[in-house]
Amino acid sequence: MNRRHALVRRPSTRLAEGLVTHIDRSPVDPDLAQRQWEAYVAALQNAGWETIEVPPAEDHPDSVFIEDPVFVYGDLAVLTRSGAPERRGETDGLREVLERHGYRVEEMTEPATLDGGDILKFDGTVWVGQGGRTNEEGLAQLTRLLEPFDVEVVGVPLESVLHLKTAVTALPDGTVIGYPPLVDAPLTWGDDFMAVPEEAGAHVVLLGDDTVLMSTSAPETAELLRERGLEVVTVDISEFEKLEGCVTCLSVRLRG
Repeated sequence: MNRRHALVRRPSTRLAEGLVTHIDRSPVDPDLAQRQWEAYVAALQNAGWETIEVPPAEDHPDSVFIEDPVFVYGDLAVLTRSGAPERRGETDGLREVLERHGYRVEEMTEPATLDGGDILKFDGTVWVGQGGRTNEEGLAQLTRLLEPFDVEVVGVPLESVLHLKTAVTALPDGTVIGYPPLVDAPLTWGDDFMAVPEEAGAHVVLLGDDTVLMSTSAPETAELLRERGLEVVTVDISEFEKLEGCVTCLSVRLRG
């Protein structure tokens, strides 16, 4: 099996101080979170992914959510500028890692704001959530950076969730799944949208052509996906879900 690569970042001991916006704050167990992160990393590795641990960011409670400070497409890596000022230092140390793995690195500049969790990409289309963390200038700068790739960039309005990928992700066949109460613009995907019965069921990481990774907190959705012929790998990420995190937030998959 060819090895594929994924960026991960170890949780800060200050994880419990992470930001919450759309849910009530709950106590976070840092020790349990560390064990859950290790199990998540192990799940990636067991599926044939080589994990690359980027430099820790101990002073940034949300830094484990590595998806937000960087977005990759083809040979391009974009260091984002979070809509949460407290998180902007999470890009530190990423340029060196990305350049070492062959990426061209660009950085977003003021007044743009964008979190990687607001970006869903599939088969030549890049959807970008427009809400609390990503503004119109963030969408415009990303669109310009992606021009050489001849992709369609589509803004998607958000009100009910923190990030676009809190609401929707895509299955290997391109079907976009989401939990209807949290999807503000289901018509964006038309007939390609499929409703799932659990909030955490909206979040999958594509591990292969027929394999997805998702949270143990969505057993009904997991069964639906198995009925569609997918292999479903599940991990417990309860402590990260308390901070509006999901399986997509905890890694960035790199090109082969």
